[in-house]
Amino acid sequence: MRTRRRLARRTGVLLLTPLLTLAMPVPATADPAARTVPRAATTSLPPAATNVEPAGGLETTRATRPVAPGVQLTSFDRYDAEGWLRADALTTDLTGGATVDYVNSGAVSQAAPLRGAVDGARAVAAVNGDFFDINNSGAAQGVGIRDGELIQSAVSGHRNAAAVTADGIGRVIEVNFDGTASLPTGPVPLTQFNNLVQADGIGAFTQLWGTYSRERAVEGAARVVEVTVAGGRVTAVAGAAGSGPIVAGSTVLLGRDAGADALAGLRTGDPVTVAWQPKPSDGSTLRAAVGGGNVLIRDGVVQAVADPALAPRTAVGFTADGRKMIMLTVDGRQGDSRGVTQTEMGRMMAELGAHHALNLDGGGSSTLLAREPGAAAVQVENSPSDGTERAVPNGLAIYAPTGSGRLAGYWVETASDPSTAPGVSPVRGGRPDRVFPGLTRVLTAAGYDETYGPAAGAPTWRVSSALRGRIDHAGVFHAGLPGAATVTASRGRATGSLNLTVLGPLARIGSTVERVGLTGRDGNALVGVVGYDAEGNTAPIEPADLTLDYDRNLLRITPDAHGNLTVTALRDTGSALITVRVGRSSTVVPVTVGLTDVPVAGFDDAASWRFSQARASGSVAPAPGHTGGGLRMSYDFSQSTGTRAAYADPPAWIEVPGQPQAFGMWIHGNGTGEWPSLHLHDAQDTQHVLRGPLITWTGWRYVEFAVPPGVQYPVRVRRFYVAETNAAAQYSSEVVIDDLVAKVPPPVDVPAVAPRTDRVVIRDGTVDGAPWRFAVLSDAQFVAADPDSDLVAQARRTLREVKAARPDLVVINGDFVDTAYPADFALAKRILDEELGDAVPWYYVPGNHEIMGAPISNFQAVFGATSRVFDHAGTRFVTLNSSTGTLRGGGFDQVRMLRDTLDAAAADPRVGSVVVLEHHPARDPSPAQASQLGDRKEAGWWSSGWPTSSTAPERARSSWVGTSAPSTPIGSTGCHT
Repeated sequence: MRTRRRLARRTGVLLLTPLLTLAMPVPATADPAARTVPRAATTSLPPAATNVEPAGGLETTRATRPVAPGVQLTSFDRYDAEGWLRADALTTDLTGGATVDYVNSGAVSQAAPLRGAVDGARAVAAVNGDFFDINNSGAAQGVGIRDGELIQSAVSGHRNAAAVTADGIGRVIEVNFDGTASLPTGPVPLTQFNNLVQADGIGAFTQLWGTYSRERAVEGAARVVEVTVAGGRVTAVAGAAGSGPIVAGSTVLLGRDAGADALAGLRTGDPVTVAWQPKPSDGSTLRAAVGGGNVLIRDGVVQAVADPALAPRTAVGFTADGRKMIMLTVDGRQGDSRGVTQTEMGRMMAELGAHHALNLDGGGSSTLLAREPGAAAVQVENSPSDGTERAVPNGLAIYAPTGSGRLAGYWVETASDPSTAPGVSPVRGGRPDRVFPGLTRVLTAAGYDETYGPAAGAPTWRVSSALRGRIDHAGVFHAGLPGAATVTASRGRATGSLNLTVLGPLARIGSTVERVGLTGRDGNALVGVVGYDAEGNTAPIEPADLTLDYDRNLLRITPDAHGNLTVTALRDTGSALITVRVGRSSTVVPVTVGLTDVPVAGFDDAASWRFSQARASGSVAPAPGHTGGGLRMSYDFSQSTGTRAAYADPPAWIEVPGQPQAFGMWIHGNGTGEWPSLHLHDAQDTQHVLRGPLITWTGWRYVEFAVPPGVQYPVRVRRFYVAETNAAAQYSSEVVIDDLVAKVPPPVDVPAVAPRTDRVVIRDGTVDGAPWRFAVLSDAQFVAADPDSDLVAQARRTLREVKAARPDLVVINGDFVDTAYPADFALAKRILDEELGDAVPWYYVPGNHEIMGAPISNFQAVFGATSRVFDHAGTRFVTLNSSTGTLRGGGFDQVRMLRDTLDAAAADPRVGSVVVLEHHPARDPSPAQASQLGDRKEAGWWSSGWPTSSTAPERARSSWVGTSAPSTPIGSTGCHT
């Protein structure tokens, strides 16, 4: 939270009554929409490994579905002391009919998005495979075996692999290579097959390699000889590596240095025979194998991998008997998933039952694909950190047995995908399993056979209760009265069901974005509409239920498949308002078309910029720019073969106004091929790296960096940098940058929005007639260094007013002091003792100022625990420490305590309501939104289960978050400073 200037003002105080239990049905808050499938459809997860240190955290969501017989997909979110994780796990019973094999694009040297290769091979699920020669040949570093055939061997030092034997047993093993070329002078060993050739080695290449230049395979060699062999005879000899496709049936031998010398004596027509085979370390015969990196679990023991980086990860493992396979991806580099270390990944694999596990390529490569029941193609289940699928060299795929095509069941779901349906930011996606009375929800029913493959057959529909609604022949559910409903699709004995919740009546609507900025003619963006009931529970509104009013000469608006609206510009420039109505509720979305260049950095302050680096050295300094002063960044990228980066850091992160759709700048390059990038942080503090083209030019060039969809405005520029990913590219260079601009849309007048107040907050009147009351006070912000200040006087006066109101208890909800020194807390204690004494019980909840300049231990020394649970008159109170700006930052034990307390309260008939108090609200209603929980997914989890309603009057400087969970209304107060 930011710190306000210490101006004289009234100390915040709020007098409240406890929430009453609500009579209306309340939807479940975490479980996804439930579906019913035949019992044979699911396979339980393997038993968790014993004696394994758990990865830790709380699981907040879990969804499981069948993919094929013996194949199950489980997606889950986890929340722990370090943040959030989102993961997807495929478990496969290798004895249940499904098979596993290597898959690639068709060429070793051709990386491609995995989905195309998987659909082309008619697989039903897959994960990405090996590390590879990125931005170059695309060849994987490790072994590849498909249907028993060796596709490629490993490069030196990359022998680990995940494999399945000919008899269907999974293994994590080393796979070596055994190859020989028999020359007229005698046999010589081969070191690689369809891969980069090691020092002094000889590689064999076939048409499986593809068309990429073989020069890459011997790059840096002093001497090269390439020999083509066909029909047991040499057909060509060359002193350089070739390029283009290799003729089917022929083999190219490529030697470097000593290997080249061994081939140098060959002549056209010489007899040569070539043989090769994989050599597994356990002597088994392999049907499939894909290379990988570090072993994560060996014989049931999670390995400690010396890699502290948090990143997206992919892993594959097997149970102790090798009969079950576990594939896992964990998202990373995103606001709702931080990524994991390799050691954490091993722990998670162990929890899923793996006895042996291998780390596969991660980062932007991490991809998990799976088929939905009844679907003919796979879909991406994880969230790749690049925003889309990265081109990868290979993967490990799962194949279902051939099905009969006869209808066995239906997979029923909402037409809107929950991950992309309109929802309340910062929670990704929405809740299409909810619907408002009088509105609709579009459902689909995909028929599947006994293997979960597609099966034809139109269903009939029915609803469990006519009171909850009706469903028409097209699968459109028309909601009736609030409550739970089960919708079933059936045909003969084939059925499938989906649970829906009809919320309370629609109270208001809002859009998923505050405004839309289009780049110009044909530019487009997505907008969703979300409804709220009186308790703040949300659901997306179907486009068919909307009435839209907008300038049709400027805009075209069409619905998409997931319940969003696509807004497209028909002119080059302009602005307009989209008015959305649902019944009596309405909202307005401003739209701008066209972009204006707004200066961000002219580099007149270049002397104040700083240099930083990763595996490099260098400097920054002022230099002549494109239109004046510029910034020169010099760097040495010859100190490592790993990815190197040189960063130019501004004196402070640069705030960018508006909603820029792109950034532009001039770059003076030297043609050395580094990768320019602009590093942003958005309003949710999610990092976005905007990539430009490789700097292959010399002199000045204007470069634009597109801002990706989903960025939450406003944004800040953290730094500019260049990176080098090519291990062989060793050089020193420099760039000069100048005239960084943001491409910002034109202004638009937006009508003022009337303030909203939750019904539990009384703006006019009093709570004098309530059975009992409690008071909340915060933000006195005095210091012991000035004990006679107006702030101290105001705090004392407010406490006397509170005491005179005779509440049952008082909560000091943070920022009572301004700094956190021992003297400040001593003064706070003296003021509370003198003004309240024993006349009324009081509880002190720490805010961010309770750690301002000093540790929380100073607070604890005087006021004790930072979080508490206590009961009063049938209401359970929970106070939480959000002093660091997050709940987990106040100690993850209190998060566990909160969950346990809510569970216990829901089951305790003596508890009629629960009030949760913390200093920071889940959402700051002010435009800056600077005073709220800093972990936005934490705030979303809190407010999606218990939706944020509104705030108290500004003069009270406190916010009330009214929330509800099954059988237990929840209240939370916070304070924005």
